[in-house]
Amino acid sequence: MTHRVYNFSAGPAAMPEPVLQRAQAELLDYRGSGMSVMEMSHRGSHFMAIRDKAEADLRTLLAIPTDYRVLFLQGGALGQNAAVPLNLLPPGGVADYIDTGHWAQKSIAEAGKYGDVNVAASSADANYTYVPPQSSWRRSPRASYVHVTTNETIGGVEYFRIPDTGDVPLVADASSHILSRPLDVARFGVIYAGAQKNVGPAGLTVVIVRDALTGRARRECPSVLDYAVQAKADSMFNTPPTFAIYLAGLTFEWLLGQGGLAAIERVNVAKAEALYAEIDRSGFYRNPVRKEDRSRVSVPFVLRDDSLNDAFLDGAKQRGLTQLKGHRAVGGMRASLYNAMPQAGVDALVAWMREFERIHG
Repeated sequence: MTHRVYNFSAGPAAMPEPVLQRAQAELLDYRGSGMSVMEMSHRGSHFMAIRDKAEADLRTLLAIPTDYRVLFLQGGALGQNAAVPLNLLPPGGVADYIDTGHWAQKSIAEAGKYGDVNVAASSADANYTYVPPQSSWRRSPRASYVHVTTNETIGGVEYFRIPDTGDVPLVADASSHILSRPLDVARFGVIYAGAQKNVGPAGLTVVIVRDALTGRARRECPSVLDYAVQAKADSMFNTPPTFAIYLAGLTFEWLLGQGGLAAIERVNVAKAEALYAEIDRSGFYRNPVRKEDRSRVSVPFVLRDDSLNDAFLDGAKQRGLTQLKGHRAVGGMRASLYNAMPQAGVDALVAWMREFERIHG
């Protein structure tokens, strides 16, 4: 018997067991082809059918409008930090960025290589424990787009309201909470996400871009990052991450089988509420994020006494609760509650938190 732990890793993260089991069953011989998906030509009929179904299922899950292109690319969100300005920011142009923490800062630094970045708002004043309200934003009248990081995995803040940017395209790094709840794609110009949280394995990057925003790439934009080039080639300009796309497609099927994003959101709300209730119950644990901005999928917390951290982590590991150590930038603990984390995993964590408090409180 395989022993499966409750994996709270921020990414690469746990994947749904039925997806892994299906991939295992098809690993050596995909549907009578006599080969693994990893061995197929990316232009062959078997893989093209896999890719087309993955896109169709993702469109169904997110209700993606017909005037948006779905791209299956590589390079992660950090690659898109460069691709966005190279596609949308003309030479000498300005882009607005909202600074909500570590990953927003990465985006800001990369965009600064290609033009002027106006940090229209920041929550640095409170150590990135809230999402700056749109009423506080100081946007540039010349901005080509507005960029937000809609969930910060390290700080644990999440946007629950889509900003209204008018005619200026809204761009979102949605890596760590995409597919955890419904999302109104039509409110965005570009949505991009690394796959390794809720979509599939590391190596795949999903980009959803409005047709009208393709064909604007700067001359120096590498062809592999050019949205128009990749859209014209159906993401086949270069060899795509075939096995990652296949696994993403199986994940999309699993989500549809769960009832879609409205259903999985209800599950995610219940998990987050259970964990935050325990954090808030006694004061032995603490989460610093403003309650209305607390992430449902990235839950950092600290113990009242930091000297107990190692004991907490050791005991958690003995109970099959792994990858709970917080990011080095903030310390403490972090529980990532992505779609594949079952309620039973959260319940087991809460039970250990209570036991640990009884011993050390």
